Amino acid sequence: MECDQVLPDSLVLEIFLRLPHDAVLRAGLTCRQWLAVSRDEFLWKELFYNYYCIPRSVPRHPAAVSWYREFKRLFDCIPCVEVQTLREHSDQVLHLAFSHRGHRFSSCSKDCTVKLWDTERPDGNISLVHSSSMRQFNWGYTQFSQFNADDSLLLVSGVYLGPQHSSSGEIAVISLENYTLLSRVRNKPYDVFGCWLNETHLISGNLHWIGNMTSCSVLWLNKAFQDIESENVNVVKRLFKIQNINASTIRTVMVAHCRRHDNPDLLLDYEAQSQAKRQIGQQQQQQHSPLLFDLGTSGSEDEDEEEEVVEEFHKEARCHGFSTVRLPQPTLSGLDHVIQSRKKVGPRELEIETQVAQMMGRAHTKAPDSSLIEPSASGEGEDKTYLLFTTGSLTYSPHQIGIKRIKPDQMTTCGPVLGEERSSDEFFDSLDHVIDIHGHIIGMGLSPDHRYLYVNSRAWPAGCVISDPMSPPPIAEEIDLHVIDLKSLREERRSLRAHRAFTPNDECFFIFLDVSRDFVASGAEDKHGYIWDRHYNICLARLAHDDVVNSVAFSPADQELLLSASDDSTIKVWRSPRMVRLAQAPARPPRPRNLLSSWLTRNRNSSASCVSGKP
Repeated sequence: MECDQVLPDSLVLEIFLRLPHDAVLRAGLTCRQWLAVSRDEFLWKELFYNYYCIPRSVPRHPAAVSWYREFKRLFDCIPCVEVQTLREHSDQVLHLAFSHRGHRFSSCSKDCTVKLWDTERPDGNISLVHSSSMRQFNWGYTQFSQFNADDSLLLVSGVYLGPQHSSSGEIAVISLENYTLLSRVRNKPYDVFGCWLNETHLISGNLHWIGNMTSCSVLWLNKAFQDIESENVNVVKRLFKIQNINASTIRTVMVAHCRRHDNPDLLLDYEAQSQAKRQIGQQQQQQHSPLLFDLGTSGSEDEDEEEEVVEEFHKEARCHGFSTVRLPQPTLSGLDHVIQSRKKVGPRELEIETQVAQMMGRAHTKAPDSSLIEPSASGEGEDKTYLLFTTGSLTYSPHQIGIKRIKPDQMTTCGPVLGEERSSDEFFDSLDHVIDIHGHIIGMGLSPDHRYLYVNSRAWPAGCVISDPMSPPPIAEEIDLHVIDLKSLREERRSLRAHRAFTPNDECFFIFLDVSRDFVASGAEDKHGYIWDRHYNICLARLAHDDVVNSVAFSPADQELLLSASDDSTIKVWRSPRMVRLAQAPARPPRPRNLLSSWLTRNRNSSASCVSGKP
């Protein structure tokens, strides 16, 4: 029933502007006039900025078609409704990873298992498909996993409890065809984690101490399995050897495949957005011989080179009046090694060692090739593959993002193991680019298009000076989520904040985050997971657990499905209010198809026309 148009549209609009959004929607059901006013674009623009407290300088998402639908997207499409709790793990759950198709995900835990789960059951529930225990290989726990590009292999990283102690780890490669173990690769320190470079090759790390607080990290390219054809060719090849000073090491490696960024899934540069005028891309989307072998064992050639590096270091030290004691390869973890070394030498000697290491680095490091890292103009240049990792130069805590380009000829283990381009006096590879975060880095994640790197960090006090590498500054309880543009290799001026952590420098651990097309999510130590909108820079949801949330993961097939893993030994499944509503809605009965009756009616009418002689 229509109501009389007592009030003009302009006055109704003024009234609606003073109502909350839910009252506006209810009022719009009154009559056609109010319904039309309740869908007014100016009205929903005002409601949008006021409700979400977004600065007016932030424009609407380039892909949005209306302010009303954009409000509805943020309100109704966030995976914040808990629909299932998975309790199959018996200890803290540390990491979650989806397959690229989104049909499976894996989970790692302190119970030393890696579990595989099915997300495509007809009833919508998630179920356990397979569980593998790594305790038989002397692992302490599993900590990270990653599917290869075609979802045929699973990389599982864990902490190894062998004679090499707590800094050692291993990477296992599991076939997803029959769940057999294909290979195991040494990985040191364990928090390198490891990652896939392509469908058949993975990257691992090794660490060699060459002084009290000086070391070198070696990054290896490993073939994931050893088939018959590979018996006479390399299955392992050294990618880079990088010098570390002040007790720092390389950790948390990941690979970014940067596709020239012609069609990013999001533009965080608002000025560029207005110039682009809403132009944004919307595209996303064998049986191996189960031979077990350790790809990470150092060959004699590599050990000879390590001897050469150590001898060169001590020769440089003696030239500067610094008497050194030849240290055996430590079997302690990295920090334990440094703590033991500090008991033998004084602070002055450690300071001299750092100076000697820096001079040695300048003399024996390959010169960087500036052309490898220069960002190309939009639509120009070639695709680039970057190796990203955490590192440091001032203290042992990771406070820098290191970036090294991987050239096309380095993406296979074919060719000389040590790299034919390296001359005998160039021990180390230089970093192509370094970004200092000025805080302790505790998490990293890539956007789906690999355009942006998101970094969790706990900031140091402003203006702090580090005088002792083993005493880094105190870290904030607030976690900052930095955004780094891998096209310009610069940090965005804005960072996200809402989550918190409480453990001190020497105890703080990794908190995994994940990025979807529109959202970014992270765990936290305050017993919650968090979801932000990537474009508007606002926190949209808090996901409650009973303990620390270690990891979150969006489904690559549906960003309205999110998982969270916690120290409370559970995995929680979250879906958007929209998806929950659709799942609970009763199925509509199919409309009756009266094809037969209509055909009979048409034929009956046609017959009657023929009998009457009408055309």
